[in-house]
Amino acid sequence: MSLPLEGIKVLDLTRVRAGPTCVRQLADWGADVVKIEMPEGLDQGDPMGGPRQGPDFQNLHRNKRGLTLNLKSPEGVAIMKRLAASADVVVENYRPDVKTRLGIDYAALSAINPRLIYASISGFGQDGPYVDRPGFDQIAQGMGGLMSITGEPGRGPMRVGIPVADLCAGIFAAMGILTALMERAKSGQGQWVQSSLLQAQAFMLDFQAARWLMAGDIPKQAGNDHPTSIPTGVFPTSDGHINIAASGNAIYKRFCEAMGHPEWQTDERFKSSQSRSDNRHALNALIGSATATNTSAYWVEALNAAGVPAGPINNIRDTFEDPQAKHLGLAATLDGVQYVAQPFTLSRTPSRIATHPPAIGEHSDAVLAEAGYTAAEIADFRARQIV
Repeated sequence: MSLPLEGIKVLDLTRVRAGPTCVRQLADWGADVVKIEMPEGLDQGDPMGGPRQGPDFQNLHRNKRGLTLNLKSPEGVAIMKRLAASADVVVENYRPDVKTRLGIDYAALSAINPRLIYASISGFGQDGPYVDRPGFDQIAQGMGGLMSITGEPGRGPMRVGIPVADLCAGIFAAMGILTALMERAKSGQGQWVQSSLLQAQAFMLDFQAARWLMAGDIPKQAGNDHPTSIPTGVFPTSDGHINIAASGNAIYKRFCEAMGHPEWQTDERFKSSQSRSDNRHALNALIGSATATNTSAYWVEALNAAGVPAGPINNIRDTFEDPQAKHLGLAATLDGVQYVAQPFTLSRTPSRIATHPPAIGEHSDAVLAEAGYTAAEIADFRARQIV
């Protein structure tokens, strides 16, 4: 079966996380991705990317071919330009000035291939007052407002448990590439796609950002409580904790009945959404006392049966062992190795994990031969550490 992106050629210059996240979206849906790295004798490692055989690197770089190329040499740049001439997409996440110094920036490569989609992911954008600053996920979480609304009130700012700015910048860059490919089908022209950790993090603030932009309200930390919809939060049970989301008058009514406390509906402190928000601590204390009388499994079943959203709080193992997770295929297996699967499906053309990540330079000879280089030329490149 033909994959959706089959025939799309991608040159992957990315490292660490945001860029590889972008490219993984393309590779899993069938693009021919060539991961370009420095030759082994010249490589200074993959900072913060973890060991090559570790789970993090393996999960990020599946479905790719590997080419080594010394882009600090004129010959390496010449090879890169020849590859770009027939490529559809180039993805890079260098600091903004690096690609220009190397001579492989958008202006240089689009002059060779006007149909090229060139995607750049940075910490703070390709220009502006912070253009020279290095990008790092936690820095973006702080600058992008997320840490100011994460954690319990009075406990100080808190990062979230995943590199959300990195991941979202990569996913948004992939969306930009796909959008540009669709536009190219009409115009015949490529263009420069740009995303940054700061832009991605601000966009992901969503309704919290809108509270400021449209109402002048600066959100604060709310811990496990929902900032505006109460009761929503974490509540103790006899054997752990569960999440309950009982906001809105209709669901709140069903919640009170299911909990066996219909009087919570008529209590003046809790009769409206606003009053429940104003008196959240008192309401949460009452709910916690009630949920602590039975198990997590009991309350999750009872509340969902009553039409009240509730769920367990899983560790990572529990998440992937959950029967619904297994049904949805949250993990995909290749040769006994489990990878995190794509989070969306298409009815006719599924994504696939076809190959494990390449060894460094594993496909150099094949990629260069496809570009028209002879065996003698390739051997010469190797001898001079150009590849």
